[in-house]
Amino acid sequence: MLKITVLSAYFLLTIVVGILGLRKTTSFKDYFLAGGKVGAWMTAFTYGTAYFSAVLFIGFAGKVGWGFGYSALWIMVGNSLLGVLAVWLLIGPRVKKMSQEHGIYTMSEYLSVRYRSPFLKLFSSVAVFVFFIPYSAAVFMGLSYLFRSNFGIDYSLALLFMGLFTAVYLVLGGYRSMTVIDLFFGFFMTAGVVILLAGTISHGGGLARITSSLRAIDPRLTGAVGPPGLWPLFSLVFLTSVAPFGMPQLVQKFYAIKDRRAIRVGTIASTFFAVLVVGTAYFTGATTRIFLSPETTPGAFHNGAPVYDALMPEFMARIIPESLSVIILLLVLAASMSTLAALVLVSSSAVAKDIYAGFINKKVADRPLTLLMRFCSAFFILLSVVLAWFRPTTIVAILGISWGAIGSVFLGPFIWGLFWKRAGRAGAIVSSLGGLAVCIALYAGGLSSPEAGTIGMLVSLTLNPLVSIFFPAKS
Repeated sequence: MLKITVLSAYFLLTIVVGILGLRKTTSFKDYFLAGGKVGAWMTAFTYGTAYFSAVLFIGFAGKVGWGFGYSALWIMVGNSLLGVLAVWLLIGPRVKKMSQEHGIYTMSEYLSVRYRSPFLKLFSSVAVFVFFIPYSAAVFMGLSYLFRSNFGIDYSLALLFMGLFTAVYLVLGGYRSMTVIDLFFGFFMTAGVVILLAGTISHGGGLARITSSLRAIDPRLTGAVGPPGLWPLFSLVFLTSVAPFGMPQLVQKFYAIKDRRAIRVGTIASTFFAVLVVGTAYFTGATTRIFLSPETTPGAFHNGAPVYDALMPEFMARIIPESLSVIILLLVLAASMSTLAALVLVSSSAVAKDIYAGFINKKVADRPLTLLMRFCSAFFILLSVVLAWFRPTTIVAILGISWGAIGSVFLGPFIWGLFWKRAGRAGAIVSSLGGLAVCIALYAGGLSSPEAGTIGMLVSLTLNPLVSIFFPAKS
């Protein structure tokens, strides 16, 4: 009864914020960027909650924690230092300055202006819409598993409910509503991870006992590199830590942030948030080997083998006291809602702003463009829910190919375009096409999605400067 009451209040709050956001959303810039005047703390929380979602807590923490043990914490180090701190320090100020000087709202627009290439704008926009669908589907899958474990709700019913709720909340208020509610989400997540960490250590009899139990199962689970080996670990660290430099839903936060001072304050807050959230997720994921077994938690296993996407929901339902479990439910729900909102907004802008307003109707008025954004948001959610219903593979695999593909498309053109004046159009196009082609080909050939994504991103980063040496940008 407590869970239902708290969740009902949570959903009501979200809808109210969406309605209030609707009243204050009078233009496309309001809907997509909240007028470009979002403060430091709101941006820090909206960045962190968009970065870390049910994909982290349900998919990655379960599968990677189970497989790698303590060495999964290297992902926390990479995510915090590269995916957050370095992105805020190196990318944030440049993106904000560039958006103000050129009136740019999306990364695809930036590529078009920087390289004078309409093709790059069209290609990257299509890639965003296509590859963010499976990413959103992975988040919906994680939420559905969570509701099934906590309430016994059928997976399909939970999926339908979350899809409808996300559509209503986001279509109403856009980015303005998202930033307001993300402030609450951030507090939910902070409280939730503290409870989850404390509950895990207490239930395991202390950190020393947990460590000795893991070492007894396999000494490599407490070593610097877990059982799968160095290259798979490096791939996960690289994919999840370097891709944020070119992920549109994260870079968008700097188009919307108020000013450079807000960036400096937000850097500290978002980095601390990342250390706490990601460190807790992978530590608790590593302990699932101690607390879960086919005998005690049959819902997390099939024929004796772990069902990776079910490990963490079963773990949290078992470890956390009933009186506090609603906080953990809100933790994952809050993270996921923010990620979904960010993905939906960026994907919708790829169709409405970059493709429709960029190529089909360049003179479209602001009001019809905003209405089209809302329609595209609802359509994108529908496609994501349908894909999640089929459950094509594990959450980690879906996230890996989504991040790998988008990172391969954007990293080479975007990073070199920001920091090297000689980066030319030919190098940008070759790096974007080549990186994506390598990523998809390797994945289709049987390589795991994190490894395929890592190689594709490395190819993208390498090709742009190599080609630009021979075909540099014109002054």
